[in-house]
Amino acid sequence: MRAVLINQFGSFKDAILEETLDPLPKAGEVLVEIYATAVNYVDLLLIAGKHQSRPATPYIPGKGPAGIVSSIGDGVTDLTPGDRVIAMCEPGGGYAEKIALPATQCHKIPDTLTFSEAAGMALVFDTAWFALRERARMQKGETVLILGASGGVGLAAIELVKALGGRALAGISSRNKERLVLEAGADEVIWLDNENIHDDLRKQVFAATNHNGADIIIDPLGDRFLGAGLRALAWCGRLVIIGFAAGLIPSIKANYLLVKNIEVSGLQIGDYRKRTPNKTAQCFNEIFALYQNGEIKPLPIEVLPIEQFQDALERVERREVQGRIVLEQLR
Repeated sequence: MRAVLINQFGSFKDAILEETLDPLPKAGEVLVEIYATAVNYVDLLLIAGKHQSRPATPYIPGKGPAGIVSSIGDGVTDLTPGDRVIAMCEPGGGYAEKIALPATQCHKIPDTLTFSEAAGMALVFDTAWFALRERARMQKGETVLILGASGGVGLAAIELVKALGGRALAGISSRNKERLVLEAGADEVIWLDNENIHDDLRKQVFAATNHNGADIIIDPLGDRFLGAGLRALAWCGRLVIIGFAAGLIPSIKANYLLVKNIEVSGLQIGDYRKRTPNKTAQCFNEIFALYQNGEIKPLPIEVLPIEQFQDALERVERREVQGRIVLEQLR
């Protein structure tokens, strides 16, 4: 099969698309013929060797490909050849024509979803679901501030907040992405391009919440935005850290948590997939039920052939993408 191979950590420009051996499913595994895989920011971190996990090389990047089960290993009973699935592979393997992985990491997708749409939902809707439902314990009627709201997780979080009966504040820095977050369902835009974000974020959020603050903040940015976010939380608010895309890993003043009775938690979703596959199945069941009921929709996608993976990664690195880039295998 053809696959993108990372032979040593570093620049994605050193990666190559070449022939490699077909994988074979072991007991409890399935073989999935891949049709589409979304490009994620975490792919860049893994390829560069900057992620908290460092897979063995040669390494095939790509999480959450969509495709068809082509064969099954011994002991697999919940899936059969021909099933259309999202394959939540850890730590990667999606930039390839095939992948073998545990059957518990595959989730059936609705017939009305194309493979590219399904791949565009993978990793972002489930991350947003776990952040909101599991870590933040979101309740109907709460206000959620999503930092970095124009990214994949941010757009998915906006849709899920609205579907779950909440109010979504979209924190963005780029003025040309305002329409994108509003079309996703955001109730109001919070601007993150102010140099004095430490004070300005709270000012904007308090103005949008009758001076109460946000009940929940989803933070994929870190850096100076985390400290500013803590100041914008409501009493007993919850902030969920899902990444540090803005650069620095910040420190937290613990006394501030005590004074406002607020809590900060982290989300490393890969652990949930490995440790609680049943909960991950519950997550996707709810996401696809919301989709089938018309309460959420796939994110905007741009489809490129797998041969253009370097161009796709470069655009994600430069934050030029509005929605998701999906790499398709031409068949």
